[in-house]
Amino acid sequence: MKKFFSARKELYFISALVLICIAMWFAPAVPALTESSGETVKCKVINVDNSALMTHGLVISGTQFLTVDVDGKIFTAHNELRGQMELDKVFEPGDQAVVTINQGDRPENTVLTAQDHYRNFWSLVLFAGFCILLCVFGSWTGVKALFSFVFSCLAVWKLIIPLALRGWPVSWMIFAVVCLLTAVIIFLVAGITKKGIAAFCGAISGVFAGMLMAHIFGRLMHVNGASMPYVQALLYSGYEFLNIQDVFIGTMVLASSGAVMDLGMDIASGVEEVARHNPELSAKELTLSGIRIGRSVVGTMTTTLLLAYSGGYLTLLMTFAAQGTPVFTFLNSTLVASELIKTLIGSFSLVLVAPFTAVISGWIFGRR
Repeated sequence: MKKFFSARKELYFISALVLICIAMWFAPAVPALTESSGETVKCKVINVDNSALMTHGLVISGTQFLTVDVDGKIFTAHNELRGQMELDKVFEPGDQAVVTINQGDRPENTVLTAQDHYRNFWSLVLFAGFCILLCVFGSWTGVKALFSFVFSCLAVWKLIIPLALRGWPVSWMIFAVVCLLTAVIIFLVAGITKKGIAAFCGAISGVFAGMLMAHIFGRLMHVNGASMPYVQALLYSGYEFLNIQDVFIGTMVLASSGAVMDLGMDIASGVEEVARHNPELSAKELTLSGIRIGRSVVGTMTTTLLLAYSGGYLTLLMTFAAQGTPVFTFLNSTLVASELIKTLIGSFSLVLVAPFTAVISGWIFGRR
């Protein structure tokens, strides 16, 4: 009977989560500063004309003319290449493309501009494969993890981004959203149990400590967040009131929260298992057991975080190495310092969450 009531509470929790996801999905988006010109559609590239392209070493610039098929109608589209490898794209016959149609007063005045390759189909295939694998391997726990995954995506797109664009204090707002995500994910997987409460409290303590350190060292190291992608374009789009340094600190909080949550759950689960096998252990003894468990996990977790972050700026380090820049010089540069503080603050949060969770778990599971 107790198990039945527990399952019913879990079903209520998931149902409420589904309703919240639906509400967030239909929540109004941030009003755009400019209206989108033209209609964006998918098309198939039939032929290409590269006669107007110019090649300068590795850089290609100019205009590529495309003959495209849009719902059975043949048009000519323009693909402008500006010599920026990260933004430019070159099409070949048979490619699926996304174009913007700007209707003219006459059919011959209709202008089509190529935007990018069409990738949504394979993105959906990849996501469907991920969902199937997660549900098959994780069974009911995998289904709950999938719900938490979808909820996290919607929270970022429908809560963090709109509130940040409306001028909310980004770092504190992201911390509040991370608290919400941590509660949903941990309590969905572990239930509202002693283990879940210990993991939640320990994870939030580590995230909060990491955010405070990010505020302190971000100002001491004069890292203003301008190294983030598209910051200048965002400010010039009408959002010059944004505090980019606060946004940068918020990204550090959000990026490290997943690993911190994982470590908190590992230590809380370990302490719960020790207490289950020996209920007579005191809070101090369980705390010491949790710290020993944390020592074993922290070593690999911090390295995992380092590799995850360094993979994002590997080409930057390769550029400095190719130019023969001394280590002292490139470590002091703004770009490397921004990535360095991300890695170290995330690692600090991981290291701090271990004793926090161990103490809280020991107090919760210890013999009274």
